[in-house]
Amino acid sequence: MNKTELIERIAEEAGVTAGEAQEHFGAFERVVTEALKGGDEVQITGFGKFSVKERKAREGRNPQTGEKMKIAASKVPSFSAGNALKQAI
Repeated sequence: MNKTELIERIAEEAGVTAGEAQEHFGAFERVVTEALKGGDEVQITGFGKFSVKERKAREGRNPQTGEKMKIAASKVPSFSAGNALKQAI
């Protein structure tokens, strides 16, 4: 399911227009993104938790040349499914 299909399904479930569902989904994305950028976690009980994980600097290889290269430390978004979601699947 892609984003457009997800928004259409949300609109059907909530009984709103696709435009309204898209506005609400966009707001959800912005709020979660800002929280993660600010160092916060977003926990939705039963559904899951959005957080940021630190990746350490490491050594890798250039796939085209095979030569060693350093990969800088970075932050990556992470999602952990909650128990209710796990059990539903």
